[in-house]
Amino acid sequence: MKISNPVLTGFHADPSMIRVGDTYYIANSTFEWFPGVRLHESKDLVHWNILPSPLSRCSQLDMRGNPSSGGIWAPDLSYADGRFWLIYTDVKVVNGAFKDCTNYLVTAEDIHGPWSEPIRINGVGFDASLFHDDDGRKYLVQQTWDFREYHHQFDGITLTEFDVDTMKLKPETARTIWDGTSVKVTEGPHLYKKDGWYYLFAAEGGTVYEHQESVARSRTLDECSFEVMPNGPFIGNFDTPDTYLQKQGHGALVDTPSGEWYYASLCGRPWRHDTEPAHGTRGWCTLGRETSIQKVEWDEDGWPRVVGGHGGQRYVDAPKDAIETLAPTTRDEHDEFDSGELGPNWNTLRVPFTDAMGTVGGGKLALRGQGSLCNLFDLSLVARRWQAFDFDAETKVRFDPKNYMQMAGLTNYYDDLCWSWAFVTWDEKRHARVIEVAQNDFNQYTSFLKDDAIVVPEEAEAVWLRTKVRTEYYSYEYSFDGEHFTEIPVRLDAKILSDDYVNQRYGGFFTGAFVGLACVDLSGYDAQAEFDYFDYRELSDNQ
Repeated sequence: MKISNPVLTGFHADPSMIRVGDTYYIANSTFEWFPGVRLHESKDLVHWNILPSPLSRCSQLDMRGNPSSGGIWAPDLSYADGRFWLIYTDVKVVNGAFKDCTNYLVTAEDIHGPWSEPIRINGVGFDASLFHDDDGRKYLVQQTWDFREYHHQFDGITLTEFDVDTMKLKPETARTIWDGTSVKVTEGPHLYKKDGWYYLFAAEGGTVYEHQESVARSRTLDECSFEVMPNGPFIGNFDTPDTYLQKQGHGALVDTPSGEWYYASLCGRPWRHDTEPAHGTRGWCTLGRETSIQKVEWDEDGWPRVVGGHGGQRYVDAPKDAIETLAPTTRDEHDEFDSGELGPNWNTLRVPFTDAMGTVGGGKLALRGQGSLCNLFDLSLVARRWQAFDFDAETKVRFDPKNYMQMAGLTNYYDDLCWSWAFVTWDEKRHARVIEVAQNDFNQYTSFLKDDAIVVPEEAEAVWLRTKVRTEYYSYEYSFDGEHFTEIPVRLDAKILSDDYVNQRYGGFFTGAFVGLACVDLSGYDAQAEFDYFDYRELSDNQ
């Protein structure tokens, strides 16, 4: 049995992987998307099933107004003392000298919940993790952020003892245990103890093509006592531009019941246009940062090494003691909106789905028009990850706009700066409903059809919309009967919905492309759109 990487496709960044008994768990960052922290479980490291998210209430996480790619950075999942511990960061500032953030802790006796109300920990830096030492003591390990312009912003890895009796840190115990290597941008720390050594795993190089994971170790947890692994890094693709997986680095280590070792890492799978040079343009990661798993062996000097070299492998031997499980063989999904709750693959921005956005159940998703797709506060949008390079997504919408400020339709969305959609709106010149396609490219807004927007027949009760994503480009189609679709003659460059494109002009480029449904009413009259279903179909042999 083989692990086929990435094991979690589409936006699944910063994996924190643990094992409890014979079950493995992965927690991933969700940034501004709600619910907070994505959880999966597996018995074999091959097949992964989604679990309920632990942060499902505004009392645990309120991101209203958070900038894009703020919110949940690098959650840390651990298990000790008969319960699960989850450390997470809510980042309120992304661009500029400051990274205002707060680290929180929630716990649960069962991975399915209920999860506790959060305990505020500190704001020293993001990417915090909780280390449970074998003597019963606990420590918060975290990246430290230095906003002073005359210092490097990544100010080493800080360790602070955590008092379980008071559920608070002991600030007087804080010390820097490692400054990182000359690669810098040291973050995402995790501590492990093996054979009397404390091993510190930390990401470096920034979460781009120079990304890597470094390892240091020490016999103690004393200040500046950690020494870096020779012949590193542990994993990275900065010097392997032709490998299938790129950007590997930030992640977590786990052992199997029989003593094998594996490492879960974020990764990217870039594509390039035919006109772009292979090494001059590393590519465009529209699926965001995904999760890969590599096998690890320990050398004769007690250092961990990725099997096959630090560039990693696409196919990896599964654990010998793995319990092979049956899991869905497809990510295709058809939702008739029969349930009174959104399914686990649906996400909203910054806050949970509430009556302010609309309702779901009884065979329809009703969205109440709020702000534009650029809005950071009030937005009626539900979306799911792109999880393949080539797929079709389709919906049926009933919408009766009264002015051009009322819009509803199907969107492909990266963040408030970069998105597009096909939507139904009102044309005051022709006194008719019309279908338009528009794109927001770093706030350069373009309506493609303008006065040639497609008129919706007066007798049409609904409009069917479909998007066809084909790696490099994507398009939209429409239908008035649900059977005969017409392609709208607008071909959009998918790179605009990639981490790498957003990174060119904005400091938060940490998520990935989504496809979803939205309703906007800038006139403030609460226009409502009803969506009868949503269908997501990946093309065959297209991981």
